[in-house]
Amino acid sequence: MDFAFDARTEELRAKLLAFMDAYVYPAEAVAEEQRAELASPWDTPAVVEELKAEARRQGLWNLFLPDSEYGAGLTNLQYAPLAEITGRSPQLAPTALNCAAPDTGNMEVLTQFGDDTQKKQWLEPLLAGEIRSAFAMTEPEVASSDATNITTLIERDGDDYVITGRKWYISGAMNPDCKIFIVMGKTDPDGADIRRQQSMVLVPRDTPGVTVKRAMRVFGYEDHYHGGHAEVVFDRARVPVSNLIGEEGGGFAIAQARLGPGRIHHCMRLIGMAERAIELMCRRAVAREAFGKPLAQQGVVHNWIADARVAVEQLRLLVLKTAWMMDTVGNRGAHTEIQAIKIATPRTVVDIIDRAIQLYGAGGVSQDFPLAELYAGARTLMIADGPDEVHQRSLARRELKKYL
Repeated sequence: MDFAFDARTEELRAKLLAFMDAYVYPAEAVAEEQRAELASPWDTPAVVEELKAEARRQGLWNLFLPDSEYGAGLTNLQYAPLAEITGRSPQLAPTALNCAAPDTGNMEVLTQFGDDTQKKQWLEPLLAGEIRSAFAMTEPEVASSDATNITTLIERDGDDYVITGRKWYISGAMNPDCKIFIVMGKTDPDGADIRRQQSMVLVPRDTPGVTVKRAMRVFGYEDHYHGGHAEVVFDRARVPVSNLIGEEGGGFAIAQARLGPGRIHHCMRLIGMAERAIELMCRRAVAREAFGKPLAQQGVVHNWIADARVAVEQLRLLVLKTAWMMDTVGNRGAHTEIQAIKIATPRTVVDIIDRAIQLYGAGGVSQDFPLAELYAGARTLMIADGPDEVHQRSLARRELKKYL
């Protein structure tokens, strides 16, 4: 394993660091000011579109997609340090580069499983950043951590599918630019194989019977730049059978293919979030005094900063190893490592951000600093893409299997 950056990664990394300094960090305050003036809180601030145009001009666009026909053609190992940098400003940077979830996962699904018509109609405008999308899987009435519990029905009626169900925390759905949902439901609810009951279909937002009911908050945040997290009702929404992605019964397998890269992308960005928290912690420590000396001279602060640095270096190595394995032996071969980073990264980053909040006192939980929002995002990732406990259960069973 050689984790030295190759020439292309070094070039993109230098470009991206300069882009963050010159455009993204200054835009954070501007975006907040502009958002206060918008007719709808879900509209996109003008500065975000300016960031997207500049990123595209500089060639910092669709970096996440390894398929060179559609994206930058980077390996996971090449993309990892770039995603980490965007994690330092998670509300703006991923969107600016067209590398924000859930669009990234949806583009991967369409690239791998979509037919030519679906790619033309939906993938191309997503790649161009002209529209946004949502992935409708989680449901409020069942434990969605077990995807076989999904109750939304996708029933065949002649040349159409009729979709009936209720979803929530559907990321991106509040954004008016969200034009398409990828919906997971059951086409064969009584099938003998519980992992072949589900399918995925494309449902345009303006389909009769689709209602975006309300925004779901995350620790009080509405996550505006991300497009919010919505409750969506499908009341006999009808779409053509040609909107099926892949084959009937293939939904569970497609979901697994989608979630593997999504998990590592989240972990890459989480490391960037931790780095920003450490930077903020250090700046605060040298600028503030308590009990007659700078916080930077308090022993407990030394411990927090040292422990944070050690933890981030450990996580980065594990994430890079996972990226390298995904590149060399595939997602299935890296299953244990993907689960390991999904367990370790969010909980560790939550702890680092929590220490930074403590150092900032009241300011740490306020809107004047990014720490509270970083905490909300990191804590959510202990649930999203499979809660920690599901990954622990699966990983432990794989370990125990060696001894049975």
